Amino acid sequence: MIAAFALAGLALSGCGTINEKITPGVVDAIPQWAGGMPSDVPPRRGTPEYDAYMQEREKKRLEPAPPKDDPAKANAQSLDPVH
Repeated sequence: MIAAFALAGLALSGCGTINEKITPGVVDAIPQWAGGMPSDVPPRRGTPEYDAYMQEREKKRLEPAPPKDDPAKANAQSLDPVH
């Protein structure tokens, strides 16, 4: 009985290390409708796509922000008189 429990424990620990290496490839192959990642998720760290994504993100961060309209002026123009 002890040998059976020891064998089951070793089998489960072996599955844990195998799954650690297989999971990233399998997860990327699952379609979104079946519970996979959405299409707008950034690429995984350590890939060339991730480096390009981060460079593009940094470029956007350094661009000046577009000017904002005065919210008080915009709200005053959109109000209709109440009778």
